[in-house]
Amino acid sequence: MTSIHLDTQEINLTTLKQPSIHILTNIQPHGVLLVLQEPDLTILQASANTLQAFGVAVESVIGRPLDDLLDVYQVDRFRENLSGQNLDFVNPTKVWVRRSGDDYLVLDAIFHRSPDGFLILELEPALTQESIPFLSFYHLAKASISQLEATADLRDFCQIIVHEVRQVTGCDRVMLYKFDDDGHGEVIAEEKLDDMEPYLGLHYPESDIPKPARKMFLSNWIRVIPDAYAEPVALYPAHNPLTQQPVDLTLSILRSPFSCHQEYLHNMGVGASLTISLMKDQKLWGLIACHHRTPKLIPYELRKACEFLGRVIFAEISTREEVADHSYRMKLAQVVTALMESMSQADSFIDGLTQREPNLLDLAEATGAAICFSGQWTTLGRTPPEEELNYLVQWLAKTVNDEVFATDSLPLVYSDAERFKDVASGLLAIPISKRSFVLWFRPEVIQTVNWGGDPNHAYELNQSGAEPRLCPRKSFELWKETVRLKSLPWKGVEVKAALELRKAIVNIVLRQAEELALLAQDLERSNAELKKFAYVASHDLQEPLNQVANYVQLLELRYNEALDQDAKDFIDYAVEGVSLMQTLIDDVLVYSKVDLKGIEWELTAVEASLNQALANLRGRMAETNAVITTDPMPTIVADGTQLMQLFQNLVGNAIKFRQTDVPPQIHIGVQRQEEAWLFSVKDNGIGFDQQFVDRIFVIFQRLHTRDEYPGSGMGLAICKKIVECHRGQIWAESELGQGATFYFTIPVGGRDRSHAGGRKKQSHLSD
Repeated sequence: MTSIHLDTQEINLTTLKQPSIHILTNIQPHGVLLVLQEPDLTILQASANTLQAFGVAVESVIGRPLDDLLDVYQVDRFRENLSGQNLDFVNPTKVWVRRSGDDYLVLDAIFHRSPDGFLILELEPALTQESIPFLSFYHLAKASISQLEATADLRDFCQIIVHEVRQVTGCDRVMLYKFDDDGHGEVIAEEKLDDMEPYLGLHYPESDIPKPARKMFLSNWIRVIPDAYAEPVALYPAHNPLTQQPVDLTLSILRSPFSCHQEYLHNMGVGASLTISLMKDQKLWGLIACHHRTPKLIPYELRKACEFLGRVIFAEISTREEVADHSYRMKLAQVVTALMESMSQADSFIDGLTQREPNLLDLAEATGAAICFSGQWTTLGRTPPEEELNYLVQWLAKTVNDEVFATDSLPLVYSDAERFKDVASGLLAIPISKRSFVLWFRPEVIQTVNWGGDPNHAYELNQSGAEPRLCPRKSFELWKETVRLKSLPWKGVEVKAALELRKAIVNIVLRQAEELALLAQDLERSNAELKKFAYVASHDLQEPLNQVANYVQLLELRYNEALDQDAKDFIDYAVEGVSLMQTLIDDVLVYSKVDLKGIEWELTAVEASLNQALANLRGRMAETNAVITTDPMPTIVADGTQLMQLFQNLVGNAIKFRQTDVPPQIHIGVQRQEEAWLFSVKDNGIGFDQQFVDRIFVIFQRLHTRDEYPGSGMGLAICKKIVECHRGQIWAESELGQGATFYFTIPVGGRDRSHAGGRKKQSHLSD
C-alpha cells in the first residue's frame, strides 16, 4: 500500500472514501430486513438470512403477505398502528416466531418508511422479553441532570454524559466527539477501561467521518454495529421489483457499514460500536461514540434510552451555551446601539465609529480596525500598512459578494496577507459600497493541535486488486501539529453584530446622501446664478475698463508734451492695471465655465488634445527652445476641449517657470492603472518647496510676484477643476531647483467611475 495525498489523485477518491449511502443495500447478519408493500404488507424484498432466522428460504418469502411469515394476530396489531405517519408509537414491538415445535424466537420489530416510499420492517433479537419501563428512563435522566446542576463547565457536562451512557451500555469505551467548523473533530470527554489507550483531547480529521456519513447521522440518530467483523447479508432480489432500483436504506438500523469503516474499527481494536447523534439548531454538533472490544448487541430499547439520555442532557448543555451566547450577544447589541447613537450625533459616521467609547474595536474583540470610505482610510489599533490595505480592498471588491466576509485564516485565501500575518491573520469585513469597507483584524495565534494519527495520511490507496480501494490508517497514536497563519475564530454573534452595524451605516450613508442631494440642488442653483453673474459682470466690467484705458491713453496722446515723466509712468501703471483686470476677468469667466455639466463625455484621443495644446504654445516653445517628449497616448472617455486646456496650462507653466539660460525639457507620460489613467507632466524648471503644494491649486494663489512671473494665479485652479469634473485627482511633487512633476488621473470609464486611488497610493508609481 502506498500513502497518498487524497486531493492530488486522478482517481475519484471522494467516492472511494464514502459512497452514497442509499446504494449500500447489504445488512448486518444479526437481524432480518423485509421490504413491504402497503397496505396488504406484501414482501417485496428480504434479507438472504430468513432460512437461519425463520427456517424458510428467502425465495419462498418473496411475494407472500407478512401474515404467512409472522403470526396473523401480531400482524393485525401492526396494521392498526401503521396507518399513521409517526411510527414511533409502534417501535419497538415484541414478536414471537415459531421455528419448530416449541422453539420460539423473540424479536424486536422496528418499522420505518424509506425515502423512496416503502415500508421497511427490521427484526432484531430481543435480549429480554419485557420492555424497559418509562420510570427507568425518568430516573436515568433525573440522576444525570442532578449532577449537571452541580457544575457549569461544558467538559464536565460532557463527562457526565459519557459516564452515564457507559453505565447503561456496559461498553468498554464511551467518547463524546465535537465537530469543529472545518469538519474536523475533537474528543472532549471519555470514559474507558484503564488499560485502553486514551483518546481524550485528540483531534480527528474530517475524513474519519466524511460528509456522506455526517449526512446519515443527521437523518438516523442511532447507528449500531454489534459485530464489526460480521459478513454482510444481501437483499433478495437485489433490486426492488416495483422500481427496478436498489431500495434506499439510509434510515435503516440494520444496514451494513461501509467496508472501509469496518476496517477503520478493526484498526482501532473495536469489535462493536454504537453511535448517537447530538444535534443543535438542526446541525450535527457532535457524536456519542461507544466502542467495545468484542461483539456486543445493545437492544433497541436500551439504545433509545441512551439517545433519550443524550438529548435530555445535551439540551441542558445547549441551554447553558445559549445563555452564555445570549449574554455576549446582549453586550454586543449594546455596543451596536452605542455606535449607532455616536454615528447619529457625530459630523460623520466615521467619527462616530472611531472617536468615542465604545468604538469599532469593542464590537468584535479585534486588535485592529479600519474604515475605507471615498478612497480615504481611518484606522484603529494594529492594522496592516495603508498600501497593503488598498490591495486588500481591491481583492475584497472582486471576491466578496455577500454582506459579510469572515475568516480566521486570511493568508490561506489571500496569499499576500502572509506579509502581515502577525497583525491580520483573521479578517471580518462588511462592504458599505463597492469600494468602501469596514474591516476588523485579529493577529496570528500559533497553536499546537494533538491529532489521533497523522491527518495528512488518514487513508491509504490499495491498488493491488482489480479495482482500487481505500484503507484507513492503522495508527491512532498522538501526532502533534503546529498550526500557523490562523487567528482566534470569529463567533457567530460577532458576525451578526457586524451585519447589524452594516445596516446602520448604510442607512446613515443613504440619509447623508439624500441630504447631500438636496444640498447639491441648492449649490446647483447657486452656481447657476454665480455663473450668470460672472458672465454678466465680465461683460459689464469690460466696457468701463476699456473706457478707462482709452481715456488714459487719449490723455497721454493729447497732453504728452505737458506731462512730466512721473505723469507718464502713472499713466502706464493705470494701463497695466486695466490690462491685468481684464485678464483676471477673462480667467474668472473661464473658471466659471468649467463644470460637470459642461463636459462632453466621449471617446477622446488624448494625442489630438495634446497636439492642439502644443500648437497653441508653439510661439513660447520656439522662443525658449523647449524640448517636449511624450509617451504614446491612449484613447479615453473625456472632454477633448477641456483636456486640451489642461495640457496647455500645465505645459505653459513648465515653460514659464524655467531656469535661467536652461532650455525647458518637458516629458508628458502616462500609465494604465487598474481603473484609471495616470498622466504626468515633468519639467526641469525652478521647482518649488513641497510644503506649498496645496497652495498652488487655490484660486489667485501665487508663489512668485507678478514682476518675476506674469499671470493671474488661475491656471492651476482651472486645471484642478477640470480634473475633478472628470472624477480624477491632481497633485504635484517638487524640490526647489530640481524641477516639478504634476500628476493627474482620469478614470477609465469616465464619469461613472469613482475617484481614482488616493495620492499616496499613486505617488509610488511615478518614482
